[in-house]
Amino acid sequence: MDSQRRPLPSFGSGSTSGSSNDLTLRFTAPEYRGLLDDADRRQRIARLVASEIAPRLEALHAVIPLLGHPTANDVSELARLVIASDGPQAADYVASLRDGGLSVDTLFAELLEPAAQRLGELWEADEVDFIDVTLGVARLQALLSVFNCTHEIAASGIERSVLMMTVPGEQHSFGIAMVERLLTAGGWLVSSEREATPERLARIVGQQWFGVVGLTLSNRFNLEAAARSIDAIRRYSRNRAIGIMVGGPVFSTNRHLATEIGADGTASSASGAVVLAQKLLDHALAASVSERPPSRQSAG
Repeated sequence: MDSQRRPLPSFGSGSTSGSSNDLTLRFTAPEYRGLLDDADRRQRIARLVASEIAPRLEALHAVIPLLGHPTANDVSELARLVIASDGPQAADYVASLRDGGLSVDTLFAELLEPAAQRLGELWEADEVDFIDVTLGVARLQALLSVFNCTHEIAASGIERSVLMMTVPGEQHSFGIAMVERLLTAGGWLVSSEREATPERLARIVGQQWFGVVGLTLSNRFNLEAAARSIDAIRRYSRNRAIGIMVGGPVFSTNRHLATEIGADGTASSASGAVVLAQKLLDHALAASVSERPPSRQSAG
């Protein structure tokens, strides 16, 4: 498609002094933007660029024509790149893979989502901090929106809203709380419902527009309840193209369970869930451009 070959927009540095078309800022909550300019953080990232990123950029690009598909090495490098770089290198790298024939869905599954998961692993290993992960996930969301051609659609206000929920009897709460934290940091409007019945969910999604719903499960005993909840959301949602993602230990060993109960996808990490949410939102926006509610800026 010709629109996919247009010049890439500016991703910027995440600096609060960036230009108005800085996509990184769009995917970062206002309260976190000032932290991205912290001098100590910038010095640490500069050392990372000098010692690890810059020496391997040439090798990273050199393997593209040979391998065709991203490797585990590429995933790790992209994860560090979106933390350390101002953005163009990561965007150019993803563009080169796309131009080599890989679809956006393949890039998501083989590169962007695994890179988001890698960010979570770096955080757990104390190699990066929460702000690093926030910035990296913001850039991965921005990359996804650009290559899905939805970055020119107003993706703020009501449209970037997500409902995070558990079904009755579900005790798995730490994981969903971490996803909510990263979503909030990424500029999403997060609503939470714990142990919500299908009837309550039907009322909520029927009254308020959500781009995405996220549901977490810790065991197989609640799969039937989750399927009923998903069915209610699909039936009564104001957003007829709503995206539904699931997560939790029950899906770690069998990702196919997600589609079996009616969801659109699953992520194995909190950071991966944020990027998956962006993918589902992109699809919802593309499917319902004419039916979108007004953005928060124009609603008043």
